[in-house]
Amino acid sequence: MINGVGLFHTIELPWKNNEHQVSYIPEGRYELVKRYSPKFKWHLWLQNVPNRDLILIHPYNDAMREAKGCIAPVTTITGEGKGDKSRVVFEKLKAFVFPVLERGEKVFLVVMQKEND
Repeated sequence: MINGVGLFHTIELPWKNNEHQVSYIPEGRYELVKRYSPKFKWHLWLQNVPNRDLILIHPYNDAMREAKGCIAPVTTITGEGKGDKSRVVFEKLKAFVFPVLERGEKVFLVVMQKEND
């Protein structure tokens, strides 16, 4: 959600006790910062995730094949840990969030467990 409005879904790995590179991250409120890497180009980085490092938001469509604990925005959920059009929605997310960060404002991601988990 952005300002209380749901604009996309996210996919991640299943919960495995917050284990490095095989589990989704714990519930919490995490500050986002801009980050660049040769592999993912410009993306978002979650700060201060307990017992984890380099938790990123970047595009992928299949968590089991492509994720190592990171989060991907997708337009629709197509299966367990799967979605579609991640790159499209990620570009929209960057277009919304990056200008806010560049103005020196803070942006946070709130991670909550789904009610049926």
